[in-house]
Amino acid sequence: MGRIIIGILVGLLVGGALTFYFFVGVPRASQLPGSPIQPPDASGSPGTAQIILGQDFFNEILTTIFRDMNRPAFPLGKNDADNKNGGPQYAAFQEGNQCDGKITVLSEGSGVRTGLRFENNRLAAPLAFSGSYNSPVGCLQFTGWAQANLELRYDDAQQAVFGQINIETVNLDGVNPIFAGFVTPLVQSTLNTRVNPIQILQGKQIALNLPISSAGSNLQAKVKDVRSEIKDNALHLYVVYDFTGAPMQ
Repeated sequence: MGRIIIGILVGLLVGGALTFYFFVGVPRASQLPGSPIQPPDASGSPGTAQIILGQDFFNEILTTIFRDMNRPAFPLGKNDADNKNGGPQYAAFQEGNQCDGKITVLSEGSGVRTGLRFENNRLAAPLAFSGSYNSPVGCLQFTGWAQANLELRYDDAQQAVFGQINIETVNLDGVNPIFAGFVTPLVQSTLNTRVNPIQILQGKQIALNLPISSAGSNLQAKVKDVRSEIKDNALHLYVVYDFTGAPMQ
């Protein structure tokens, strides 16, 4: 009888995991702003300014977040309806705060350090994490790390540069393969949908509006396009301006 019960339980878990993969899939954030940033124009564009952001700049920001702020945490695989109702509940296995059903990004863990690396003309982003999943068979505590890349996007309407985290692989530490079939896609979908998009630069921060008193006008420069490339261990952003003159008010 014990083997029959275990067989049924395994069948339900595996079947549920396969259903998740084939019918739900791994969603990405909907309504992503703008479009992917393209490489710089070989011919160059007049009115272009260059902003250089080193790898250490981004990692110093992450260091500050982990040192001086709360570690980023996200509800694991919940949607808006879940949040309104307090999330899915499994009363028979509820274990209070020890199983909060969240994934927390760590500064370091599972042999990797969370950060940003510039390699092979791409922005690689390893992420260490820990979390818990309140499953129908009890609380599953897990740790691991994810390999991701950061895609840059420019939204002309908002005059802003955004980053989109794309999770490529999820590596769990010592989790039974049966349960990993549930947890892995949940971790991947949570990071893809909860983290994105990441605002990196606002157009108003780099727009220009300079009074030229002798001409009785203002020199205005609106961001028209943004291009990027990775070289010399730094992210180079090329900001293309559209210059106009307007009478002083």
